Amino acid sequence: MENTPIRVGMISLGCPKNQVDAEVMLAKLTGEGFTLTPHADAADVVIVNTCGFIEDAKKESIENILEMAQLKKEGAIRGLVVTGCLSERYFKEMRQEFPEVNCILQVGRAGDIAEAVRAAADGGTLDFSGRPESLAAGGTRVLTTLPFYSYLKIAEGCDNHCTYCIIPKLRGRYRSRPLDDLVREAEQLAARGVRELTLVAQDTTRYGTDLSGGKRMLPELLRRFCRIDGLHWVRLLYCYPEALDDELIDTIASEEKVVPYLDMPIQHVSPRVVRAMNRRMSKAEITALVCKLRARIPDVTLRTTLIVGFPGETEEEFAELAAFVRETRFERLGAFAYSQEEGTPAAELPGQIDEDVKKRRQEQIMEEQMLVADANNQRRLGSTVEVLVEGYDRYAGCWFGRSAAEAPEIDGKIFIRSQKTNRPGTFVSVHLDEVCGDDLIGSLEEGEMQA
Repeated sequence: MENTPIRVGMISLGCPKNQVDAEVMLAKLTGEGFTLTPHADAADVVIVNTCGFIEDAKKESIENILEMAQLKKEGAIRGLVVTGCLSERYFKEMRQEFPEVNCILQVGRAGDIAEAVRAAADGGTLDFSGRPESLAAGGTRVLTTLPFYSYLKIAEGCDNHCTYCIIPKLRGRYRSRPLDDLVREAEQLAARGVRELTLVAQDTTRYGTDLSGGKRMLPELLRRFCRIDGLHWVRLLYCYPEALDDELIDTIASEEKVVPYLDMPIQHVSPRVVRAMNRRMSKAEITALVCKLRARIPDVTLRTTLIVGFPGETEEEFAELAAFVRETRFERLGAFAYSQEEGTPAAELPGQIDEDVKKRRQEQIMEEQMLVADANNQRRLGSTVEVLVEGYDRYAGCWFGRSAAEAPEIDGKIFIRSQKTNRPGTFVSVHLDEVCGDDLIGSLEEGEMQA
């Protein structure tokens, strides 16, 4: 029994950036002889990689910790380890509130995960405090995505200090990964069969400014990625709009592998709310940028996120935001009710808004967006798009995938009418001919499949 490998399960919550951290930890564990299992009740030790960004994420993390703690009480598992943003944010409190947890790792301590798991398996209690400033945002990973797409974290931390956001306190200052390291990892992922690479950071457009005396290096990074054999699509998420300069726009437009898809959170357009959020772009500037992007990047898909119910937001300011949604017609949009997060400047602002009002405003924005999204989908009918096949839906009885206009795990799907067997990870041409909610249905154009 002494030589039996320790079986480890992991529950990873939150954003793709946290998912990359989880994949790095899993690789460290397999490298040191641990066995991974997808089933918590089959594990000796379970790791809960938490999110602590907003209230709903905190609740989800706590629910998972409590569920795993119950498994431990019942003897189904031997040890419990907690990592991620919640463990950073409430490190001391977690030790008091969750005595069932064996080990707590603060953000940046992924390198200690093997030691933590060993201690937990032996029933010990060991905490790993102190966030190092060194960067541990990538490296060898156990991919938890489908094998033909992957996220690549290009930087850690954030310097923007939006007043509603706790991330700079949790993740530290902005630190870019060296360009050559990123290219090397992208080459390794492509060699493993990754066809689509999605770049993530708290602010991808700031990439390289800390390495080059302020110069934005994202265009250069994209051009390097586009020369990697095997990669077919390169996608950008978390692009702050004020840094979408002409060089980056031209790079997206000219590089065939960079998909015409931009995720750029704007959060609000009312001048007073924008200032209170410590955001930097006015409504006029955002409108001009949207017009420029649509003029210079053919078939661009624009995604944004908004926050409603920010402290002091009046009905008139909310109406201005709703009108902007109707007028701008973003292809993708998510609206979130403001979450009052302790430790952020916005949490101390006067004029905190009732939860029912915030929910009503969120629902109204999303109702406005549903009409916009349906009209956008209707306009796509009759076109032929390249689709990355992801799998087969037995309930629908057909294959499904995504085009360049759908980001993984965020947007809708394209269902494919086809008599052929379409291998996941291949690209096919699909003629779009029907809208089904958020999804589209199309017919395979025979003879157009790519390896």
